[in-house]
Amino acid sequence: MISANKHGFTLSKWRYLKQDIFLVSVWFSALLLAGIVIAIFGYIIINGIGAINWEFLTTPPREMMTKGGIMPAIVGTFYLTCGALLVALPLGVAAAIYLAEYAKDGSVVRFIRIMINCLAGVPSVVFGLFGLGFFVIFLGFGSSILAGSLTLGCIILPTIISASEEAIKSVPQTFREASLALGISKWQTIQKIVLPVALSGIMTGSVLSVGRAAGETAPIMFTAATFFTTQLPESIFDEVMALPYHIYVLATAGTYIEETRPLQYGAVLVLISLIFMINIGAILLRIYSRKNKRW
Repeated sequence: MISANKHGFTLSKWRYLKQDIFLVSVWFSALLLAGIVIAIFGYIIINGIGAINWEFLTTPPREMMTKGGIMPAIVGTFYLTCGALLVALPLGVAAAIYLAEYAKDGSVVRFIRIMINCLAGVPSVVFGLFGLGFFVIFLGFGSSILAGSLTLGCIILPTIISASEEAIKSVPQTFREASLALGISKWQTIQKIVLPVALSGIMTGSVLSVGRAAGETAPIMFTAATFFTTQLPESIFDEVMALPYHIYVLATAGTYIEETRPLQYGAVLVLISLIFMINIGAILLRIYSRKNKRW
């Protein structure tokens, strides 16, 4: 009897020991990850904060980008990301509505979902080559804001579809049943009931996808970005500077021109700050929408 009790105590003690080891490993992993992120951000801030000033943010580059600011690159990034959202958001929400509300389970729908998942995993350089061959050359848009926005829209489309579909599916089925019971058509139910309730989730996914579009380099390198310009674009068929490509140019030139190093890190800091603000906006939007839900 005593031996059995000792054996049970040993097993119980071993289970608690394994639990403690697991918790310590989880905490260590979290702290390690936080430390890496802090180290990266700290290194960029230390090296780039000295370049941040009003002139840097509001003037074009000078002397072959060894001096001056990054204002054309900021404006170009804004145009490209907004254009990508205008392209991808209507298509993504429409596809999500079809998959969540109208499509019936079957081989066709499964094939569509597989293609969406595959599209989400395609490297961005492949999208860049596709945009170069289709939008720039075949459709004749040339290297322009339009071609870059369409290419970036293709990149973020799977993210918007997935986020919108999940947001639509999260709407309680009783909302649809109550609306249909009142004699309202299915499309009116989706338009008046489902989409307003799912809007916060749709917008959150869309805003987060914009953060990815703002940081892409390869697609805009092939379809929209120009090496150097001091002029702001006047139409959607103009080339633009963009922060990711500008950082790439400064980094490659910085190998030989030491004085461009602060400009490199300053541009990186501005890009990270823009993406960080976009993510914070998405979080605040989600919090606000949850507080205002009545169910």
